[in-house]
Amino acid sequence: MGWLPQEVIRRKRDGKVLSREDISRFVNGISDSSISEGQAAAFAMAVFLKGMTVEERIALATAMRDSGQVLRWDLPGPVVDKHSTGGVGDLVSLVLAPLLAACGCYVPMISGRGLGHTGGTLDKLDSIPGYCSQPSLERLHQVVADVGCAIIGQTGDLAPADKRLYAIRDVTGTVESIDLIVASILGKKLAAGLDVLVMDVKVGNGAFMAGFEDAQVLARGIVTVANGAGVPTRALITDMNQPLARSAGNALEVDEAIALLRGEVRSERLWLVTLALAEEALLAARLASTREEARQCLLDAWHSGEALGRFARMVAALGGPADLVEQPEAYLPSAPVILPICSPVEGVVQGIDTRAIGIAVVALGGGRRHPQDNIDPAVGLSDLAFPGERVDAGHPLALVHARDQASAEQAAAAVLAAYQVAKALAESAELILPFALEAS
Repeated sequence: MGWLPQEVIRRKRDGKVLSREDISRFVNGISDSSISEGQAAAFAMAVFLKGMTVEERIALATAMRDSGQVLRWDLPGPVVDKHSTGGVGDLVSLVLAPLLAACGCYVPMISGRGLGHTGGTLDKLDSIPGYCSQPSLERLHQVVADVGCAIIGQTGDLAPADKRLYAIRDVTGTVESIDLIVASILGKKLAAGLDVLVMDVKVGNGAFMAGFEDAQVLARGIVTVANGAGVPTRALITDMNQPLARSAGNALEVDEAIALLRGEVRSERLWLVTLALAEEALLAARLASTREEARQCLLDAWHSGEALGRFARMVAALGGPADLVEQPEAYLPSAPVILPICSPVEGVVQGIDTRAIGIAVVALGGGRRHPQDNIDPAVGLSDLAFPGERVDAGHPLALVHARDQASAEQAAAAVLAAYQVAKALAESAELILPFALEAS
């Protein structure tokens, strides 16, 4: 009797442990479409309901990796990447990749587009005229070797089984499965041929994982499976109960990233999270033996302008303007309407509904309501006030950047509703939560 996909589905439905061979053959069937959409959906639901062991998770992630091309590198330094589970104003990747490149890493960062209320790194980079976020693999290899970093999108050749299974999960109520989330993230990352991976697991009202326990489960799952698949991996859990940057919106976030690389820290939170993740990467890559040594390398790369130079070279090598960092305002699109959002009361920002901020940017046109939607790179929010900061008539909650007055006023109303302002001082939230799980 031959191998039958329905028998694999039945065994998982009944709570049995699947063999590595069964998982591999099933994933191959998803990739070449010999397994039907109904069978893939049934498999996803069985996994969602019954769960997987660590060994099954490793088998699923590596099968996802092996469903397409796996990149191979021949470079004089470690190949490193970072992945975030998504948030609002999370432009860390734009700063972290050139920082790590300036410290001796090679960073082929395969990033995604916005999902739901969260922004996507590729959507940000698409606001740079001429930037090619889908280069050939030959060009990717050349840019990484020459510059040290390249931030691009997933090609069709990398983990194609994940692309099909994710689309099925999206319409079958199985997106939230930790087993499938871990396999989806790591299938793509393992296919990039990494030596080291650092995870930024977001938690809070602007993250997909709102609770700390759920974030811990996801972080442990990713680290355990990635290490089991042969890629040393570390994770940090970071706060997303407020936007990470002062801006939310594609061109606005690129502008803030360039400003930070030039030495202007608009958001201390953004800079501290970037440094913490970069330290973990340098330690895991054995390019620093202590946290202090890692921090000093990063600060030297920042102060010297070397990190800024790497970003500029990456943009130019992938088709963007050679002088973007000297005059970003000449290239990044700007919105015709800029509207200050003033708080109706004077006081101190107590809290922010961060998800609502992200949704306001989507409503302006800075994100997608439907997969086929085009994004307006110019719109969004800037100068966002953070909890603990005083707001009054001279200090607005934010500035809206909009295509027209009507959409600006709608966004202003949404932002006003998302902010809590009171007379008392706000309690400061912990930025990097007390959790770190790393490779042994």
